[in-house]
Amino acid sequence: MLNQNPLWRYLVVIGVLLLALVYAMPNLYPEDPALNINATRGGVVLESTRQQLEQSFISEGVTPKSVTLENGQVLARFQSAEDQLRARQIAINLLGTVNYVTALNLVPTTPGWLAGIGATPMKLGLDLRGGVHFLMAVDMKAAIDKNINDMVGAFRADLREAKVRYRSVSADVERGMVQLQLRSAEDVQAARSALGKLDRELVFTDGPAEFSLQVTLSEIRLREIREYALEQNITIIRNRVNEIGVAEPLVQRQGADRIIVQLPGVQDPAQAKEILGATATLEFRLVDEQGDLGAALNGRLPPGSGLYYDRSGQPFLLENRVMLTGEHITNASSSYDEMGQPQVNISLDAQGGNLLSTSTRDSIGRRMATVFIEYKPGEQLQADGTPVLIKQEEVINAATIQARLGRSFRITGIGNPAEAQNLALLLRAGALIAPTQIIEERTIGPSLGQENIDLGMTAIMWGMVVVLIFMVIYYRVFGLIANLALVANLVLIIGFMSMIPGATLTLPGMAGIVLTVGMAVDANVLIFERIREEIAEGRSIQQAIHQGYDRAFATIADSNITTLLVALILFGIGTGPVKGFAITLAIGILTSIFTSVVGTRLLVNSIWGGRRVQSLPM
Repeated sequence: MLNQNPLWRYLVVIGVLLLALVYAMPNLYPEDPALNINATRGGVVLESTRQQLEQSFISEGVTPKSVTLENGQVLARFQSAEDQLRARQIAINLLGTVNYVTALNLVPTTPGWLAGIGATPMKLGLDLRGGVHFLMAVDMKAAIDKNINDMVGAFRADLREAKVRYRSVSADVERGMVQLQLRSAEDVQAARSALGKLDRELVFTDGPAEFSLQVTLSEIRLREIREYALEQNITIIRNRVNEIGVAEPLVQRQGADRIIVQLPGVQDPAQAKEILGATATLEFRLVDEQGDLGAALNGRLPPGSGLYYDRSGQPFLLENRVMLTGEHITNASSSYDEMGQPQVNISLDAQGGNLLSTSTRDSIGRRMATVFIEYKPGEQLQADGTPVLIKQEEVINAATIQARLGRSFRITGIGNPAEAQNLALLLRAGALIAPTQIIEERTIGPSLGQENIDLGMTAIMWGMVVVLIFMVIYYRVFGLIANLALVANLVLIIGFMSMIPGATLTLPGMAGIVLTVGMAVDANVLIFERIREEIAEGRSIQQAIHQGYDRAFATIADSNITTLLVALILFGIGTGPVKGFAITLAIGILTSIFTSVVGTRLLVNSIWGGRRVQSLPM
């Protein structure tokens, strides 16, 4: 008989609605204003730190909802933003700002049973939740200089392998070239041939001295270096953002050497700036045991060595030859050694393991120093107005090589567990290919984000109210069914956007929901009008319902598929707000087809299908 619903169709529709409802429920729970207190290099967060903070908050009249120690940092939740701001000042007065970072944040209050099944609140964009916006500049000159310096070691190895005699190979980073001093004209020609075969993007010119050669990079190779540095830095910054636990960040390219980073929910950029801006890497060098340290301190450095210091100011004379750099590190984790002291466990890739194994094979018994390197902005400015980055080098430890090292080893002598954890985080996320500095930052407060949410919700609710009233007046009972489908459609949109890992709701995304509200009932209008036409042509009620849904489906599918294609194009080529609009529009189209065609047909067939009906209340 016409218009009968099989049991499986009821189960599918009810199951989808219940699933969406469960995953939409976390959005009903507001977020708590919170403080994240963690240690920088030189500080440590312990259980005693947590207790001190909690007692200080209470004694100053700020009662926190909870103060917990999680993942090496203190998380304090509060009842209101006012309490949060007062508590931040209390924490700064107690701990200071040198060794600790006190950051404002918003943390979810999702019940444990919902969080246990992966149900989390919908991710909100910067314009709705508030947060920080950074514009970062990549130092392309440093990236090119690094390649020039790397070419020196590579050229020496290539010339030795080709049995070409040379006097010296040196880098001239200011002019962007490598200088080769050879022994004869035949050696000059042989060097051109040997190096040119290995890399066709090298440009050779005769040097000013006899039997000298200057090697520069072609424009194609320079462009490749810049592109690689930018793309790799974007990847590494994204990894670092994930490491500090920011939900749904935006990290994207802008122009030739700029990166945009948006961190929703982070109200204080201090911690983020420290992690994102740190160009942290390691270098492993042998200690020069033969050199005169006293003479080096007086400015007379031995050839092939340099002077370095640890945090306490103790000097070290280290060889210039780098045994291994941090770019070969694949994993890093903090733990404790046999004496209970903090350490960082390092894992290398295959190439790094081979390099370290070769370097330490003949160095057993000698000391190897671990040098921590980072770049920080100085007071001088470049031509584009950005600060000149200053390279800071610090010896973490100098340990004796007791056996030939391989792909796994450990670094000891680190000050405290928090420092070890922070170092492991930076090394695990990766060393930036080129120094990067923050040249612009903006903080969007949660109050402005809440205002945008309120205005967006007002637009959605008024749009729904107008549509609901119109449908009830014009289609009566059938209008009520369409309205139920519209409410179910809204639940589905919120539920699916909460379930999809990459979906973020922005202010333009809320505009997409408003548009979807109008489009959702459009399908029901087509169906109901088609049913009216079938009845007017003399068909029975059951035939009219059946034909109305079947014949209107093609029109509904055509119109929605074309709109869906546009949404996919917007998502593919758009950025930021455009993507947010495209995501909600695409999800809204799919859910509206489901509720308007499948959902309403199920209700109509349940009420009027399979029995004799003289007329329809529409």
